[in-house]
Amino acid sequence: MKDLKFLVLGVLFAFFWSSASVAAKIGIKFMEPLVLFQFRFLLAGISLLVYHIVFEKFQMPKKQEWIALSVFGFFNITLYLSLFVLGINEVASGIGSLSTALTPVLMTMISGFYLGKKIKTNQIVGLILGMFGVGLAVWPLLFNSHATYRGILFLILSMLSYSVGSIYFSEKKWNLSRIAINGWQVLLGGLFMLPLSIFLNQKPIVFSWQSGLSILWLAFPVSILAVNLWLRLVKLNTVKASFFLFLCPIFGFIFSSVLLHEPFTIHTLTGLISVISGLYISQKNI
Repeated sequence: MKDLKFLVLGVLFAFFWSSASVAAKIGIKFMEPLVLFQFRFLLAGISLLVYHIVFEKFQMPKKQEWIALSVFGFFNITLYLSLFVLGINEVASGIGSLSTALTPVLMTMISGFYLGKKIKTNQIVGLILGMFGVGLAVWPLLFNSHATYRGILFLILSMLSYSVGSIYFSEKKWNLSRIAINGWQVLLGGLFMLPLSIFLNQKPIVFSWQSGLSILWLAFPVSILAVNLWLRLVKLNTVKASFFLFLCPIFGFIFSSVLLHEPFTIHTLTGLISVISGLYISQKNI
């Protein structure tokens, strides 16, 4: 029953987290990417902290907690998204989706080699099937795509930053509630990103209903719901949770096909089957 609950939470996380790519694609047509994310984090952070004040026992972070929240927010929000935005501007969307599949690999390697956590055979098999499935799904896109070495490097570094942030959170002992942690790290991460947002912004900030809906979706279903699910998953089992990230590019292709009318091919379907198989195997007997 516990494994089934973990699986349901993981699939829900992947579903909402992967919807961010479509929401962002719509929003950046009307607003600079980092500016869009800036409003997203401001809205999400304030909303979470208001919830914490009203519905939970409010407590201000202590000195060491401020340091931990700042480190977590820097890796999980500031560095990750800044590098991702810089990278995605220089590569095709298919390669951007593929880069998400690096995160489970990086998290497994960091947990195994640097934290001394045992990597089981079924996890290795799950990693291989997951990477194969995502690679197969984006394979047709790679032939018609463009990319620079700098863009690819930015994407790899962004996924490394996200992996480090997630593992840092899982290994840290927290006295704050998950809502408070998420609220502060999102708000601090957004504030750290503000200088870069101002520096890279090249056009006036004009709101439209499309950019407004994009910000609302990115703030609530993604930054609040999905991130809280993710924090819960990585606290329970970091390596096991990371496998759900393989579902994100697949869900992303489905959302793009339904909402943006992008093609859903036999490669996508076969990749989805491979990812689900790898996910199932990786969750067994852990």
